[in-house]
Amino acid sequence: MGETGVLAPSARVELLEGKLIDLSPIGPFHGGVVKRLNRFFQGLAGGRWLVVVQDPIHLDEHSELQPDLMLLEPAPDDYTTRHPRPGNVFLLIEVSDTSLSFDRQEKLPAYGRAGVPEVWIINLLERRIEIYRDPTPTGYGSTMAVGPGAEANPLAFPDVRLDVGALLKLG
Repeated sequence: MGETGVLAPSARVELLEGKLIDLSPIGPFHGGVVKRLNRFFQGLAGGRWLVVVQDPIHLDEHSELQPDLMLLEPAPDDYTTRHPRPGNVFLLIEVSDTSLSFDRQEKLPAYGRAGVPEVWIINLLERRIEIYRDPTPTGYGSTMAVGPGAEANPLAFPDVRLDVGALLKLG
């Protein structure tokens, strides 16, 4: 729609169940946490996954969202011919502050219905990571939260350990 002039080229929107959703501006803490996640996962990738930041995922014909970060299975064409689909995702991460209730109530069930295997919501308000696994038609069957002093690790890569306190520190 941006290419045809329906939306301004700078518009930040997502498509969820056929509705255009305006995205909130990204604040410094949100942006910094995304940068930390990117640096952390890029440093450990070793060809096992592709890190993408604020790129689309095609859930179905009516939903194309832009999570903050995803770990994807490597593709020979680096996804130049199509957007990744849920089956290509090892881990999907949403960093949430002002969007927390929307991410939990709207996006999370959509990711679960589509079969995204694992979603983390980095809850900036409560300084914790909410981990959702075992997708179901209504969301996720397994949930847990970890805070500073704990580690989080992607289900697909149990050897990768993320220090929650270091990720969520200010300054």
